[in-house]
Order: sequence, then C-alpha cells, then structure tokens
Amino acid sequence: MLVSDLAEGLLERIEASFAEVVSIEQVKSLTEKALGEGISPVKIMQSMSSGLSSAGEKYERGEFFLSELIMAGIMAQEVSNLLKPLMTKAMISSFGKVVIGTVKGDIHDLGKNLISMMLSSAGFEVVDLGVDVASEKFVEAVEKEQPSIAAMSCLLTTAMDEMKNTMNLLQEGGVRKRVKVLIGGRPITMNFAKEIGADGYGEDAIQALDAAKKALNKEYAWNKKA
Repeated sequence: MLVSDLAEGLLERIEASFAEVVSIEQVKSLTEKALGEGISPVKIMQSMSSGLSSAGEKYERGEFFLSELIMAGIMAQEVSNLLKPLMTKAMISSFGKVVIGTVKGDIHDLGKNLISMMLSSAGFEVVDLGVDVASEKFVEAVEKEQPSIAAMSCLLTTAMDEMKNTMNLLQEGGVRKRVKVLIGGRPITMNFAKEIGADGYGEDAIQALDAAKKALNKEYAWNKKA
C-alpha cells in the first residue's frame, strides 16, 4: 500500500471512530499511528471534526443518546491533547479564539463543558470563564483576550436576563463591534437570540459549533432558518 493510501485510510478510520463513538484508547492509538506516518495534526483534526459532525447528526436523528455525544466530546478532548502540542500557534489561532461561560445566576456547566470540548477539538482556542459569570467579567474577558467569539450559556430561565445585561454592557463598553456573540442553553430560542442582538444561536453542542463557524464567516447562524 502506498504511503498516501495508508494516510488516507488512517484519516478515514479516525473519522469513523468519532462517527461510531468507539473507545478513547482506540482513537488515541489511531491518532498516534497517523502522527507516526507524518500526517499533519490539522488533517487529523479535520477528520475528527467530520466524525463529530456525523455523531451530532445521529444524535439529532435520535440514533445516539446524549451520553454518546458526551463520550464523543471526551474522545475529541483526548485527541486534541495529543495534537495541540504539535500545532503551531498560527495553526490554532487561525480557527479563532472563544471566551465562554455560564451566565450569572446559573451554575450548570454540562452543556458549556461539552461545547467547550467541541470547539477546542475543532481547532478553536477556548478560554473557559466558568459558571455564574457576571456581565462585567464577560466584558473584561473580551477586552483582555481579544476573542473572535464570546459565548454565553444558561439552563435556567431566570438567568436569561443576564444575557441581555451582558449584551448591553458589551455595547456600553465599546467592545460589542469587535466580537461575535453566541448564546445557547435549554430555555434559549432563536427568537430570543434575535431579540437581544446575538450573532448566533445553538440548541446543542453540534449546532453551537456550526454557529461558531458561521459567525466567523460573518453569517448569522439563524439566517438560513429565519
């Protein structure tokens, strides 16, 4: 088998590993083999991203449970840990930086953590602000980190007003124009995203990743559905 054929086969197997949600050790072994064959970390990450998209589609069709989607995210994080040290700063930064947090008044972090893993595995540099994040902290993070995207999450309807407060404070602080804002969480709807002026909305981790990519292409994530 030619080296190029071997490389292509390994990349296909890595993609399938995420699409089928195999074991962590199996996908790590495939990744190490791919690196040993001189395959670029970026190409491996692209295969991983394609596999994650397939897993997300299966979840949306009801073929996967949430637990399987979470496992795919954990697998992606493990592979990312292998790849990131081998990627140059230029490679990583080309995908963009994201600051993310669960807004003030809400301490739920499962959705935020899953989205963070998905974004990181897709090549984004992620700065996780944690939970119960005040509007002022989001603004400070945008000023300090200079991200491409600021992402807010909440699970409680009572915390939705904090998303509005953050949007207002970003505007008042003069930093709104320099960052795309994405929101998501169980009570969040497309209409609410439009109402507060967000640039994108994700119902789940897969949609959030899609929204992040679209936001950097200067397209509202909900344009095609509006």
